[in-house]
Amino acid sequence: MHAVIAIQYDLFVITDEVYEHIIYEPYRHIYISSLPGMFERTISCSSLSKTYSITGWRLGYVIAPSYIIDGVRKVHDFLTVGAASPLQEAAVTALNFEDDYYIALKELYTEKKDFFLAGLDRLGLKYTVPQGAYYVMVDITEFGATNDIEFCEWMACEVGVAAVPGSSFFQEEVHHLIRFHFAKNQETLARALDALENLRIKAKDKRWVK
Repeated sequence: MHAVIAIQYDLFVITDEVYEHIIYEPYRHIYISSLPGMFERTISCSSLSKTYSITGWRLGYVIAPSYIIDGVRKVHDFLTVGAASPLQEAAVTALNFEDDYYIALKELYTEKKDFFLAGLDRLGLKYTVPQGAYYVMVDITEFGATNDIEFCEWMACEVGVAAVPGSSFFQEEVHHLIRFHFAKNQETLARALDALENLRIKAKDKRWVK
């Protein structure tokens, strides 16, 4: 549908493909640039950060038709000049990995996701099941908090678990969601879930739950 609209109105599509290899069954990632008539009007942006666990290196790339990529090169040259050469050399090793690496990557994050979501189920917290990446949005409506930033600050101090305010990801006034990150080892996730068992009790003391 998006491709049809882009072609109909002669639009460019800029995509974020960072989590292209961390997709959970039964979902599949489809590159919009692979659809008929879309490569010529698509600017695909991706990164090595998530797939190869090198978030601090800040290495990424853009794939687009030559008449677009020439402009991208100019912008890149003036903004960042270039990533450090040793990091680029190291990244080549990752880009040559065989398919079994990507299969193992998906299995690893699927295991973490299932473990953490099972814990949220046990605690009775409402959430949106992620189709990819390694985050989960949890609904805090039941706690009566109207400020997700304040809620996250309070939770970090009083419960010992950090989350990101959901409003960070919306243009609309959305303040009932917080985002947890589960790309941690199982021991850390288990400790976080244990701490969250006290969430409702501590929230009552805060007088958010009536």
